[in-house]
Amino acid sequence: MEYSKEFKAALSNFSSIEKDRLIFRLLKKDKLLSKKLYFELIDQETTDNKRDAMEEMIGEKVLLASKYIGNQKYFLGIIRKLSAEITEHVKITTDKFGDVSLNLLMINKILDYNDDLRTQRFDNVYKLYIYLINKIFKALVLTKKLDEDYWIEIDEYLDKLSDKIKENHYLQKLCINNGLDFNWLTSDKIPDNIEMIIKEIKSQGFLR
Repeated sequence: MEYSKEFKAALSNFSSIEKDRLIFRLLKKDKLLSKKLYFELIDQETTDNKRDAMEEMIGEKVLLASKYIGNQKYFLGIIRKLSAEITEHVKITTDKFGDVSLNLLMINKILDYNDDLRTQRFDNVYKLYIYLINKIFKALVLTKKLDEDYWIEIDEYLDKLSDKIKENHYLQKLCINNGLDFNWLTSDKIPDNIEMIIKEIKSQGFLR
């Protein structure tokens, strides 16, 4: 929504007290904005501190979720909530590196339980695997947008991911069927037109 000059002028004419009241009313309705402002104005923790805490939390929550791998609907629900927490962290801190690293960490932590996942029927884990493959593609897109100085660190996550996918026959096959080239799991080999490639893959009915 764009605001007219007249509207902006009217807001500027509010007294300090009126502006404060308006701000607090808005913050009560927008918890994410409230958290973002708190982080930017008051919080003593840095983005790195927040990311470190998220890394620890991801490990803990995936460990707890692993007990429910046999109940894939419930397990995927937990993972989606965890993903939402990562998204909230990124929105609050504008942590572009964390947007990639934390999601790749989450995927790697899930695939730490390959032994358990491999015992599941393929139709039971299909939705989880498609969800993870979409996450991988998104991470590749975001990696291309990062400063290349970050690529070495991202490649550590991608290397582990590549190994773990190859340990899981069904996941590996599904990645191939949905157009994921394993050569792309190295930052400098991600195609420049990766976003267009994904659109084309989806237009053909894959990744769903």
